[in-house]
Amino acid sequence: MKSQSFSLDLAGKTLTAEFNDLTSQANGSVLLKFGETAILVTAVMGDRENSGMNYFPLSVEFEEKFYAAGAILGSRFMRREGRPSDEAILSARIVDRTIRPLFNHHIRRDVQVVITVLAMGEDDPDVLGVIGASLALSVSDIPWAGPVGAVRIGRKKETGEVVINPTYLERAEGLLDFEVLACGKDNTINMIETAAHEVSEGDLASILEASTKLHQQLEEWQKEIVAKLGKEKQPQPVQEISAELKEFFENNFKAKLSKVLFSNRAGKSHIYELKSEFLSAVSEAELDEKAASDYFEDMIDAELHRGALEDNKRADGRGMDEVREIYAKAGGVSPVLHGSGIFYRGGTHIFSALTLGGPDSAQMIDTIESQDYKKRFLHHYNFPPFSVGETGRVGGFNRRMIGHGALAEKALLPVIPSQADFPYTIRLVSETLSSNGSSSMGSVCGSTLALMDGGVPIKRPVAGIASGVMMGENKYALLTDIQGPEDEFGDMDFKVAGTTEGVTAVQMDVKVDGVPLQVLVEALEKARLARLHILEIMNKEISEPRKEISPRAPQIITLKILPDQIGLVIGGGGKTINGIKDTTGVEEITIEEDGTIFISGKAGSAELAADKIKALTKVYVVGEKVDVTIVKIATFGAFAKLDAFNEGLIHISEIAPFRIESLDGLLKEGDIVPVVVSKVEDGKIGLSIKQVDPDFAKNKGFEAPNKG
Repeated sequence: MKSQSFSLDLAGKTLTAEFNDLTSQANGSVLLKFGETAILVTAVMGDRENSGMNYFPLSVEFEEKFYAAGAILGSRFMRREGRPSDEAILSARIVDRTIRPLFNHHIRRDVQVVITVLAMGEDDPDVLGVIGASLALSVSDIPWAGPVGAVRIGRKKETGEVVINPTYLERAEGLLDFEVLACGKDNTINMIETAAHEVSEGDLASILEASTKLHQQLEEWQKEIVAKLGKEKQPQPVQEISAELKEFFENNFKAKLSKVLFSNRAGKSHIYELKSEFLSAVSEAELDEKAASDYFEDMIDAELHRGALEDNKRADGRGMDEVREIYAKAGGVSPVLHGSGIFYRGGTHIFSALTLGGPDSAQMIDTIESQDYKKRFLHHYNFPPFSVGETGRVGGFNRRMIGHGALAEKALLPVIPSQADFPYTIRLVSETLSSNGSSSMGSVCGSTLALMDGGVPIKRPVAGIASGVMMGENKYALLTDIQGPEDEFGDMDFKVAGTTEGVTAVQMDVKVDGVPLQVLVEALEKARLARLHILEIMNKEISEPRKEISPRAPQIITLKILPDQIGLVIGGGGKTINGIKDTTGVEEITIEEDGTIFISGKAGSAELAADKIKALTKVYVVGEKVDVTIVKIATFGAFAKLDAFNEGLIHISEIAPFRIESLDGLLKEGDIVPVVVSKVEDGKIGLSIKQVDPDFAKNKGFEAPNKG
């Protein structure tokens, strides 16, 4: 096997890129190692051009193999890998969002990047996936304007220490107050993915600045590799527009386009009505219809940029920092729902529903990153075709839905109460009922309303906003709350979510090579002001979580028993715990390894089950007073029932302060008498009547023997 390796010291760990002939048919490939994590990245361009296609056909796949974790995962009946996990899809989206802007989008040949995780160590392969894709594309003959750098930077809560590429353990243990995955080139940034616990915009800006220095280090290393191994790039496609078509547009549609674009109307339907008119006119004039469609799109892009940069104008007539009209409603849909929220921001309308369940309703995560992990907070996002006035497949989900749902979930997670404070499994579903820009941030707002309506004691409300930018030579224009055409033709989609105290999530995509840091710093501040405006309106609708959860939601009671009592509660083959469920009607009884028990059920049933478990696991201590029922008489004493599960012995010597020869006439089965626990040894309980009532026997007619 032919092989050549290159290494780089990255924050105290060695990053190694190995180029070999394992994937000799691919246009470019690399085997990348960092610590014990290893990935294989391949890049392939198809031979044939998709002539009828009007978009660049790029696909990125992130393949997680169970062997990479050294484990045989899956169900008992299926040990082969199935559909990608949500984590794999999100990692693929990170790579896609980073590399896509650096392609010539007039390419009509399929380009596919496949990241295969070969070995899973303590380092997340998503950062490696970006670097590996950058290397595989850079050394290949595929036209691409890289390389790019990628780094995840976190900050420790306790010390404020910055951590470069924190491990899974450092992230899972909650040691970090925020982490930023940033990618970019040439001192700019073109992809951001951030999870934060209400941190300031200034802190985020500092980390982004630090990331650009690491990007430069990674870029220089990759350029050295490309200088030695890089192939000559294939010719870039050139979009040829005839002089006749340009002249036809100038004379007949340029003024029309500007008038329609800046007609103070939201959305895009009126713009595409004009496009249809243009294409029909082009056909009648017998001009190049294939080139006309792309050319018209380019002219929309150019005119929107000109309007923003030169005339300070937006397509819908708003000011650059103006947020569209907001409407917020908490609840009111149906008492069946445990909580609901409706949120409008202009033409984007979101309905969010809350469902509360017991701990057993948590989702089990079994992937190469996490095995047997219980996820108790979930947010799912749906985007039906009618939300954009189209027909299409209804039901199911796609990568975009998974990505938007995960972003809103990330934004809300920092304010979700702990399981100790609120032991419910929490599921939110956001339905995009009408979409005209940033439905993911609308989902954050709608979900916050649903949580508060449902009585979930969140720390603070969360809201989100999307900003954009139009960039030209040596100038730019920032747009707050982008909609329709600004989202499609703008240069940046910058989503920021947070509370009044700070940022909880950031996601950025661009359509240019990268965005300078100072633009992002300004965009963060504008997003903060817009967020506070939205939160103020939401606060007028509902200022704090409702005091009680819905009566339709299950009641959950939390108990704590000794770990060695877990087997007692479960019983042989689950007989005891199933018996409690059957007799009380509770839905769930969940027992954790530390002895914490969660009982979920309708009001009344949960209390009944809790009483039974308390009685079963009651630990009696010496000196404790209790009334008991006599269940059996023996020559040496009486057996008494303390509760439904525990019995004790009242020895004959513990009935009176004097000697008694027989219990006849003193105690009988069914008697209820007061006792004190006198002894607890090896699970056996000794009881005493005389320590509670020394005159008990005397009052029954028994006298102390005459010593004389």
